[in-house]
Amino acid sequence: MSKKRTAPLEKISEEMKVWSGLLAEEVLGWPDVVAKPMFGLTALYRGPAVFAMLPKTRALGSPNVVAFKLVGASAKVMGQLKRDPRIQETMFAAAKWFAFEMESEEDLRGVLEWLGVAYEAAGVLVKKR
Repeated sequence: MSKKRTAPLEKISEEMKVWSGLLAEEVLGWPDVVAKPMFGLTALYRGPAVFAMLPKTRALGSPNVVAFKLVGASAKVMGQLKRDPRIQETMFAAAKWFAFEMESEEDLRGVLEWLGVAYEAAGVLVKKR
């Protein structure tokens, strides 16, 4: 029996810990958002739907990645994703997970914009249930 491959969980820097803390503080102020610890990450939920993973002590694939989920994204949003050089597909692309590679504090605004898109997409999922 073969083992399933999983994404490597990379240790993050002190700088990324600060950035993740700032992101969590902002996003946890949005309606219906809760955080749950998950394998060195912080999973962000809107109701029952997970929409993002913030690094806490570990990150998915790269030490400076914030992951977010976009289900049911429009062609326009998918085009924006493809044109944004900070966005990478993840090994979980089939499940609509994407990675935002942070390089500096200036990327916080961009990450928040994409987290907002993922948050809205999660809201559509919750309404469909």
